[in-house]
Amino acid sequence: MSENRVSVKDMFRLDGKTVVITGGGGGIGSALAHGFAEMGADLAVLDRDETNAEKVAMNLKRKYKAKVSVMKVDVCSPRDIERAVDSVVADFAQIDVLVNCHGIAQWMASEEMSEEDWRRMMDVNLNGVFFVCQAVGRHMIKRGRGKIVNIASMSGSIVNTPQHQAHYNASKAGVIMLTKSLAAEWAKHNIQVNCVSPGYTLTTMVTQFLKDKPQYELDWKARTPMGRLATPSDIVGPVIFLASEASGYVTGHDLIVDGGYTVL
Repeated sequence: MSENRVSVKDMFRLDGKTVVITGGGGGIGSALAHGFAEMGADLAVLDRDETNAEKVAMNLKRKYKAKVSVMKVDVCSPRDIERAVDSVVADFAQIDVLVNCHGIAQWMASEEMSEEDWRRMMDVNLNGVFFVCQAVGRHMIKRGRGKIVNIASMSGSIVNTPQHQAHYNASKAGVIMLTKSLAAEWAKHNIQVNCVSPGYTLTTMVTQFLKDKPQYELDWKARTPMGRLATPSDIVGPVIFLASEASGYVTGHDLIVDGGYTVL
């Protein structure tokens, strides 16, 4: 029995799709936004830093002629998220793809960590991902289809060294298990939920950390078989794959993009 063949190139195209990106004004988020726009998608860029998000939107409109909206959103507030989702649906009619790319990081010994440090990490990195998935997921369930890609981290699968970041690692491990759990629940609604786990990536946040600990970069590179750290552009292809029809039979997967760091 033969199947109707779709060209491989067309599988990766996202023309006519609406993509919501949280943290879209950040390093990885902005790179993803450019990648989605290049592949033909329209975008809603959500970020707590509206200025950065507006800069990203302006570049997308100029370079790709994409339809782009920008919203300031607190991912720790379910009501804020629900309002944003309602606004996106009103503007674009549907949400085809959600990418949760927001997040914070902190290096701190566990015995010195305050309750506020722990709760803030969990609120943003894990609770925020759930609340956004929940709000967008309700819309996707009604439509009977959708793709969700959560940006987790290799730190959800390993204990990083030499820095201490137990709360960050735990939050990202939670994102990976949340992804698998939602994939199992929502497969019956034709919703695929996957995550990408980057290794050490040269974002502004990481670069700021390395100003005080430059030797860490040398340690990380020495432990990475490919001998370098990732750039935000290294994360774009894997996310586009999981957001496109090319990954039509993939769900509940954690795609680690780390230059081989976790294999050693």
